[in-house]
Amino acid sequence: MKIFFDTEFTGLHKDTTLISLGMVDENGRTFYAEFNDFDKSQCDEWIQKNVLNNLINDSNKIDYESDDWFIIGDKDFIKTMLSKWLKQYDFVELVSDVCHYDMVLFIDIFGGAFDLPKNINPSCHDINQDIALYYSISETEAFDKSREAIADVIQGTKHNALYDAKIIKNIYEKIFTT
Repeated sequence: MKIFFDTEFTGLHKDTTLISLGMVDENGRTFYAEFNDFDKSQCDEWIQKNVLNNLINDSNKIDYESDDWFIIGDKDFIKTMLSKWLKQYDFVELVSDVCHYDMVLFIDIFGGAFDLPKNINPSCHDINQDIALYYSISETEAFDKSREAIADVIQGTKHNALYDAKIIKNIYEKIFTT
């Protein structure tokens, strides 16, 4: 099963911490988590405006009994719930946009690469490279290309991890079904 995912985090530096994780599988089932233990001191004005303001942050919405899981908690709680959600799959292939950010943070939830659930492929398919090939542009140009300009209209807000995961899924499907 391919799972498309995105993370939002406190900045592009070595000690960044996760703010949110969004995942959507091939069938549209979702997992969305907001971390309440991220390092707020690392959040600059851009993170506040573009990430924190786009969190759902609704403790009344917590749900892990439907196809669409919504979790708020610390890293340990989210690890436990994410592990439960991932158990429904025999084998998981992860797809993200610019994997070198998202995959490192995903692995960190579990402690390290050797701690990943056994059904997780420890590599990540990078949609940025697909965009570059599809449009015959460099990976740098692909990085700068608006994902919303490529994808179909999807309800949500950019820099919400679940919305971005749905955009990644949509782009992947467009590239590989046309």
